[in-house]
Amino acid sequence: MRTFGRLVVLAVLLAVVGGVVFYKRPVWVLQQETHFGLLLARVQSNYVMTPEGRVHYYEAESSVPGGGIPVVLVHGLADRDESWAPMLKRLKRAGFHVYAPDLLGYGRSPKPADSDYSIATQSQFVADFIQSIGLQKPDVGGWSMGGWVVLKLALDHPELVNRVVIYDAAGIKYEPTHAADLFHPTNGAALQQLADMLEPHAKPIPRFVRRDVLRVMAQNQWVVDRSMASMRTGKDLLDDRIGALSSPLLILWGSDDKLLPLSVGQKFHALDPKSELDVVEGCGHLLPKTCSVRVAAATADFLKANPAPAGGVRTLTNMR
Repeated sequence: MRTFGRLVVLAVLLAVVGGVVFYKRPVWVLQQETHFGLLLARVQSNYVMTPEGRVHYYEAESSVPGGGIPVVLVHGLADRDESWAPMLKRLKRAGFHVYAPDLLGYGRSPKPADSDYSIATQSQFVADFIQSIGLQKPDVGGWSMGGWVVLKLALDHPELVNRVVIYDAAGIKYEPTHAADLFHPTNGAALQQLADMLEPHAKPIPRFVRRDVLRVMAQNQWVVDRSMASMRTGKDLLDDRIGALSSPLLILWGSDDKLLPLSVGQKFHALDPKSELDVVEGCGHLLPKTCSVRVAAATADFLKANPAPAGGVRTLTNMR
């Protein structure tokens, strides 16, 4: 009984300590939860040396003979590679060998003080990553700003890319309805506004979580600001180039995206009529994260199809 009582006391102490840690640093706790989930799924956390320095990436290798079909996933603005966690797990099970790097300035990759963090810079960064890993014409996927990055990569370096998938991507002209400083929140209300734009069914963020998210975002805000400043110049917009894309293109879009509305995805499809457009009902801008079941299935179907589907438009019922 004495031993049992000590175990109970220890369990209570651990619960209290865990609660305090979560209250003080909820972002760190959630990141560790994601890392542990990826570890259990046998997704490796790796580094590779590139011309830009030591780059972090996640690697999910399928158990099929040969390791699976290679695909590189590129995250968006103010994000990091671990946001691909649901897709990494599902594409691994679907027979793919998936690589998800932290872009320059984000996550655990280098943050050079003199970089402009432009789309052109990030596109070259991904090209260098592909060559440093030793991949031969992998498929590439990009989410939000990452979609812009991989499209420019495929246009500038078609020899490096096989097929392209974009998820609620930026990269063409449109009139935003949100404030210019949306990605530079300085208080809880502004952070909630950003969350509401990213996810149509977002719940109110608890005050202690908002405080920690703002703290973490502030540490890398200068990179985000430089990225935004470069994008606003319009120098890397792709409206006049999309039609020349030689790679098969799948456009996946959340029907309820508030940040980049469906009309943007439809314009991408109009600029490249041979592309495929899949609209996922009930999903917002966080499509690969919150609606990963249907999104991963659609991605796998497109990348495995022979020949690649072309010119179609589908509406997909979401399966979370």
